[in-house]
Amino acid sequence: MSEALALHGGTPVRTEFLPFHRPWIEEAAIKSVAEVLESGWITRGPRTEEFEEAFRRYIGCRNAIGLNSCTAGLHLSLAALGIGPGDEVITSPITFPATANVIIHQGARPVFADVEEETLNLDPRNVEEKITSRTRAIIPVHFAGHPCQMDAILDIAERHRLAVIEDAAHAIEASYRGRKIGTIGLFTAFSFYATKNLTTGEGGMLTTTDEELAEKVRVLSLHGISHDAWKRYAKEGSQHWEAVYPGYKYNMFDLQGALGLRQLERVEEWWRIRRAYVQRYRAGLGEIPGLVLLGERADVRHAYHLLVIIVRTERLKADRDTIMAALRAENIGVGLHFRALHLHPYYRQAVGFKPGDLATAERASERVLSLPLYPKMTEQDVSDVIEAVRKVMSFYSR
Repeated sequence: MSEALALHGGTPVRTEFLPFHRPWIEEAAIKSVAEVLESGWITRGPRTEEFEEAFRRYIGCRNAIGLNSCTAGLHLSLAALGIGPGDEVITSPITFPATANVIIHQGARPVFADVEEETLNLDPRNVEEKITSRTRAIIPVHFAGHPCQMDAILDIAERHRLAVIEDAAHAIEASYRGRKIGTIGLFTAFSFYATKNLTTGEGGMLTTTDEELAEKVRVLSLHGISHDAWKRYAKEGSQHWEAVYPGYKYNMFDLQGALGLRQLERVEEWWRIRRAYVQRYRAGLGEIPGLVLLGERADVRHAYHLLVIIVRTERLKADRDTIMAALRAENIGVGLHFRALHLHPYYRQAVGFKPGDLATAERASERVLSLPLYPKMTEQDVSDVIEAVRKVMSFYSR
């Protein structure tokens, strides 16, 4: 007989709750932020520009623009390209709402294409089927840190004269066939949210290969005015400026830049820790009949942002939400990434999507579950997660 679950009164695997994520903020980073606070200049300025340059070198891109979020990067990409009412943008339904929301904000229509079963990334074959005369861009989402099939997507985009804007919120360390994510599409937006592999609390970065578009994005990100505050108030700066676009308040600021610089110094080391933990997860969970781990192609470098499993509910006596509740009762924090976006109320009602439109995404969204994966975990933490998953899955096995 299977061991009694904590959910049903049994003894939990852990005595203390393991959070789904905990950021690693070191003393050096705290000191850097304190130095900015003491400097008298805390908005966008020299630390932001230093972080932009360090990130540009890390990615190997031409332009890196610090912003207050990945969402801002996606929005500014669409705005800089003039995408608006009457236009369509193809993207993934397995993503955070921001990816599609920015399309709505521009007055355009999001069009969801289905995903691959192995990675939950956009399926290029379905992308091509969704193209119409109104399509202007494709936004591939590098889900969980695994790069999309970019050669196929770029080929489709070139043949149909579409822009490619990559949502790399999960993919700072990722590469596709030897090319760093951030150097492939026209634009790439990165996230530095609290749970990301590199965090500035909130924040993001937009990279682009196009110098003219980069300058336009910089201006749009600061109200559409011709000089930012650092340039206006510096000793050699000019007090005169002009509004050249109806821009936005999307800029990064120096408190974030200072934190980002210190985080960037550790990003590869932390990637190696997460990779080792993924290998342990695969060894410990790979043979369980009731679950499947997402695949990893040989031609990519995975960023290992999320450890996503697919719960095979057809082989279990419980649904995904029951499995999640049981793991939490064992004191294991879990996440849900993601419920297919076209099934959410707004996109069903306002945009007209319905169940049955995207079979693979819908099937996955009822079964996905994310396990803790971050460098501040210990090896014992990983072992506890594996033990708890095996315990819960064994209990609910048919």
